[in-house]
Amino acid sequence: MSDIKTLSDRIDTLETRLMFQDEAIETLNKTITEQWLKIDALTRQLVNLNERLQEAETQVPGAANEPPPHY
Repeated sequence: MSDIKTLSDRIDTLETRLMFQDEAIETLNKTITEQWLKIDALTRQLVNLNERLQEAETQVPGAANEPPPHY
């Protein structure tokens, strides 16, 4: 009888651990998904800004290399 009680307690403990692990995995998955979405948005923003910078540099040739007029 004692063996059955011990085995039942061990199973309960394992089920409790599994439940908490499932919750932790789900939380981590949501966090990673949110981070990847943010990284993707920031990457697109960086590409956009880089394109705008390239456009600005080509519209005013040599202006980036010229000293300001007060020199």
